[in-house]
Amino acid sequence: MRPTTVRSSGMPEAKAYNPWWGDTCNLKQKGVITYTLSPYRQRPTKQIFQDWMFNGYKRLAAQVPYWIVPFAIAYGTYTWAKRYDAWQNSKAGHIALHGTH
Repeated sequence: MRPTTVRSSGMPEAKAYNPWWGDTCNLKQKGVITYTLSPYRQRPTKQIFQDWMFNGYKRLAAQVPYWIVPFAIAYGTYTWAKRYDAWQNSKAGHIALHGTH
Protein backbone atom coordinates (compact mmCIF):
# COMPACT_ATOMS: atom_id res chain seq x y z
CA MET A 1 0.00 0.00 0.00
CA ARG A 2 1.21 3.45 -0.86
CA PRO A 3 1.40 6.12 1.81
CA THR A 4 -0.53 9.35 1.26
CA THR A 5 1.33 12.50 0.29
CA VAL A 6 1.64 15.32 2.72
CA ARG A 7 -0.75 18.12 1.91
CA SER A 8 0.84 21.48 1.29
CA SER A 9 -0.64 24.73 2.51
CA GLY A 10 -1.44 25.83 -1.03
CA MET A 11 1.35 28.37 -1.22
CA PRO A 12 3.21 28.41 -4.51
CA GLU A 13 6.63 26.89 -4.76
CA ALA A 14 9.80 28.92 -5.25
CA LYS A 15 9.76 28.39 -9.04
CA ALA A 16 6.34 30.04 -9.48
CA TYR A 17 6.47 33.55 -10.90
CA ASN A 18 2.93 34.68 -10.15
CA PRO A 19 2.50 36.23 -6.70
CA TRP A 20 0.12 34.65 -4.25
CA TRP A 21 -3.24 36.28 -3.49
CA GLY A 22 -2.70 39.62 -1.78
CA ASP A 23 1.08 39.50 -2.18
CA THR A 24 2.39 42.88 -3.33
CA CYS A 25 6.04 42.03 -3.84
CA ASN A 26 5.72 42.36 -7.67
CA LEU A 27 7.91 39.51 -8.75
CA LYS A 28 9.41 40.08 -12.18
CA GLN A 29 8.17 37.45 -14.61
CA LYS A 30 10.53 35.86 -17.08
CA GLY A 31 9.86 36.14 -20.79
CA VAL A 32 7.47 39.13 -20.61
CA ILE A 33 8.65 42.07 -22.70
CA THR A 34 6.71 45.33 -22.89
CA TYR A 35 7.30 48.25 -25.18
CA THR A 36 5.88 51.73 -24.89
CA LEU A 37 5.64 54.64 -27.26
CA SER A 38 5.22 58.23 -26.23
CA PRO A 39 1.77 59.64 -27.02
CA TYR A 40 3.50 62.54 -28.76
CA ARG A 41 5.18 60.13 -31.16
CA GLN A 42 1.96 58.35 -32.03
CA ARG A 43 0.37 59.76 -35.15
CA PRO A 44 -2.86 57.89 -35.75
CA THR A 45 -3.95 60.18 -38.59
CA LYS A 46 -0.64 60.16 -40.44
CA GLN A 47 -1.31 60.03 -44.18
CA ILE A 48 -4.97 59.22 -43.62
CA PHE A 49 -6.12 61.07 -46.73
CA GLN A 50 -3.33 59.76 -48.94
CA ASP A 51 -4.04 56.19 -47.82
CA TRP A 52 -7.77 56.69 -48.42
CA MET A 53 -7.19 58.03 -51.91
CA PHE A 54 -5.43 54.86 -53.00
CA ASN A 55 -6.95 52.16 -50.82
CA GLY A 56 -10.42 53.73 -50.75
CA TYR A 57 -10.50 54.11 -54.52
CA LYS A 58 -9.45 50.49 -54.93
CA ARG A 59 -12.16 49.30 -52.54
CA LEU A 60 -14.85 51.47 -54.16
CA ALA A 61 -13.82 50.36 -57.64
CA ALA A 62 -14.16 46.74 -56.55
CA GLN A 63 -17.79 47.42 -55.55
CA VAL A 64 -18.83 49.07 -58.85
CA PRO A 65 -20.21 45.87 -60.46
CA TYR A 66 -22.51 45.39 -57.48
CA TRP A 67 -24.16 48.83 -57.56
CA ILE A 68 -23.89 49.96 -61.19
CA VAL A 69 -26.30 47.31 -62.54
CA PRO A 70 -29.17 48.09 -60.09
CA PHE A 71 -28.53 51.81 -60.58
CA ALA A 72 -28.73 51.46 -64.37
CA ILE A 73 -31.96 49.44 -64.14
CA ALA A 74 -33.52 51.97 -61.75
CA TYR A 75 -32.48 54.94 -63.92
CA GLY A 76 -33.77 53.25 -67.07
CA THR A 77 -37.12 52.54 -65.39
CA TYR A 78 -37.35 56.13 -64.16
CA THR A 79 -36.66 57.68 -67.57
CA TRP A 80 -39.07 55.27 -69.29
CA ALA A 81 -41.83 56.12 -66.78
CA LYS A 82 -41.27 59.88 -67.18
CA ARG A 83 -41.46 59.62 -70.99
CA TYR A 84 -44.53 57.35 -70.85
CA ASP A 85 -46.30 59.70 -68.43
CA ALA A 86 -45.54 62.70 -70.63
CA TRP A 87 -46.86 60.79 -73.66
CA GLN A 88 -50.05 59.74 -71.81
CA ASN A 89 -50.76 63.34 -70.86
CA SER A 90 -50.15 64.62 -74.38
CA LYS A 91 -52.76 65.04 -77.11
CA ALA A 92 -51.33 62.12 -79.10
CA GLY A 93 -51.51 59.85 -76.04
CA HIS A 94 -55.13 60.75 -75.33
CA ILE A 95 -56.14 60.03 -78.93
CA ALA A 96 -54.20 56.75 -78.99
CA LEU A 97 -55.55 55.49 -75.65
CA HIS A 98 -59.11 56.85 -75.60
CA GLY A 99 -59.86 57.60 -79.23
CA THR A 100 -60.81 61.23 -78.54
CA HIS A 101 -59.22 64.20 -76.92
